Amino acid sequence: MNRRNTPAVAAGQRPPGRRQGLALLLVPVLLAAAGCTAGAEEKESGPSGRQQAAANRPSPFQDCSALGAPPASAAPADLPAAPADAPALPELTLNCFTGGAPVALRDLRGPAVVNVWASWCPPCRKELPAFQRLSERAAGRLTVLGVNSQDSRDAAQSIGEDFGIRFPVLVDQGESLKRELNRKAIPLTVFVDGQGRVRHVDSSGALDDARLGALVRQHLGVAVPA
Repeated sequence: MNRRNTPAVAAGQRPPGRRQGLALLLVPVLLAAAGCTAGAEEKESGPSGRQQAAANRPSPFQDCSALGAPPASAAPADLPAAPADAPALPELTLNCFTGGAPVALRDLRGPAVVNVWASWCPPCRKELPAFQRLSERAAGRLTVLGVNSQDSRDAAQSIGEDFGIRFPVLVDQGESLKRELNRKAIPLTVFVDGQGRVRHVDSSGALDDARLGALVRQHLGVAVPA
């Protein structure tokens, strides 16, 4: 009787199929832990029918007209003076998701938290609701601003609608802010003090309410109620 020849598997070594299956299972975990970088599939060649339909839907996000004024009830922060070499926000001008006049980032008045996100980034989606809750709990004392990076309008709008995101959002299709901050992946969160100085850039992955509140307290001197 003929026997089929099958390749021998060394002791302690998984068969190739099992190794490949394990690698595929690990991909979402590694993405969530390490942050996201844009691939070719996120780049758009032109507006689709879905994008045009999204452009005709009301935006879930606030407009950007108030970004040039400090938060209405902002109090002097109990913070040490910023280091002499603390950078200001980059000299970038980005369009507001809702339209209107473009926004110069250096015109942003702090204290402020700037979150760089995209719909295709799992940790971004995971943390966005925490930023919405922060914008509600610290309303009048802190500005929360989103920067949607290399994304489609339809996908970004759908995330805003599904997650109830209401704070203002700028559009950065060229990933300019990420490059200016010398970072390679998102999400990124930038903490800006009342003088417009960057006190901290966080790239540790998805932030929850407790961690986000602790960073706001540490770097901006704003206590956020639970």
